[in-house]
Amino acid sequence: MEPVKMETVNNVSKKAGTSPGTMVHIGERKIEKTRIRIMDYDGGQIREKEVQEIEECFPFKAEPTITWINIDGLHDIELIEKIGRHFDVHHLILEDIVHTGIRPKIEQFDSFTFIVFKMLYYVEETDEIVDEQFSIILGQNFVISFQEREGTVFNPLRDRIRSSKNRIRKKGADYLTYALIDTVVDNYFILLEILGDKIEGLDDALLTSISKETFHAINEMKRKLVALRRAITPLKELINTVEKEAFDLVDERNIIFFKDVHDHTVQILETIDTFRELISGLHDIFMNNVNNRTNEIMKTLTITATIFIPLTFIAGIYGMNFKYIPELEWRWGYFAFWALIVAIVGGMFYYFKRKDWL
Repeated sequence: MEPVKMETVNNVSKKAGTSPGTMVHIGERKIEKTRIRIMDYDGGQIREKEVQEIEECFPFKAEPTITWINIDGLHDIELIEKIGRHFDVHHLILEDIVHTGIRPKIEQFDSFTFIVFKMLYYVEETDEIVDEQFSIILGQNFVISFQEREGTVFNPLRDRIRSSKNRIRKKGADYLTYALIDTVVDNYFILLEILGDKIEGLDDALLTSISKETFHAINEMKRKLVALRRAITPLKELINTVEKEAFDLVDERNIIFFKDVHDHTVQILETIDTFRELISGLHDIFMNNVNNRTNEIMKTLTITATIFIPLTFIAGIYGMNFKYIPELEWRWGYFAFWALIVAIVGGMFYYFKRKDWL
C-alpha cells in the first residue's frame, strides 16, 4: 500500500469540557477512507467480504455463527456511533475507541467485554517503531476490532480461519479474541528480534568508532526500549485480569490460552529489560572510551608541553638582549645549543619510558 499524505487531526482541546460520552477523534488520521471487513464462520463454512456500509454488518448479530468485523480507521464518528447503537455498546466505550491516547484496559459489561491496547510494528524506511491503538469488542457470538490504519498483521490469522481444519473454526468468539491478542504479541517478538540485531550492530560499532552517530544511535535505542516497555506493560496487567477475574464471555477452557499469552508478555518484558541493561552497558562503554581518548589526548599534550618547558627556558635565556653573554661569541655555541636540546629531549623521553608514561 502506497503511503497517503494526511493531515494530523489533534482535537484534544475540543474534547475539554464536553459531557461524558462525547465522541471526538483524538489522534492522527492514518487512513483516507474507513475500511470494513467481515469474516463469518463456523466449523463447516466461512463467509468473507468487504462492505461499504456498516449496516451490512448488522444482520450477523443474530446469526449463530462467529462473526469478526474489522474496522480500519477511527475518524468516522457516525459509523462508530451506528455500531454502538446496534450492538448495544456503551457510549463511554465508543468515546474510548476514538481516543487514541487511552490507556490499555479491559472492562466487562452485561452484553460485551471491551479491550484496548497498543499494536507495535517496525517501519524499516524510517527506522521507527510505530504504535497504533487496537480496540476489541467481544460479544456472545461476535468480535468487532478497530484499527487506526490498514495493515498486514492479522493476515496469518485470516489464513488460519480460512482453513477448516484449524482449531479456531471450532471455537467461540472468546478464542478469536485470544487469537487477535496473541497475533499482536507475536508481532512484539518480531520487533525484539529487529532491536536485538541493531543492539549487536551498536556493540560492533563501538569496537571501531566512538563517533557522534554511534552515541545518538545508542540514545535512540534507549528511547525506543522505554517506549516499548511503556506500551507492553499494561497488556500484561490486562491479560492477568482475564486470568484472575471471571468474565462471562470467556470460556474457562480457554483461560489457559490467555495464560500462555501472559507468559509470552512476561518473556517480552524480561527481554526488553535485558536489552535496556545492554544499552546502558554500551552507553557506559562509549563514555569510558571517550574519557580514555580524552585522557590520551591530555597525556600527549602534557608530555609535549613538559618537553618544551626546558627548551623554552634555554631559548629564552639566549634570546635576551644583553650584549655580554659568554656563549654568544663562542664559535661552536650554536652546535652546543642544539646538542644540549637533543640531550634534554632524549633524557626526558627515556625518563617517561621508564615511568611507563609513553
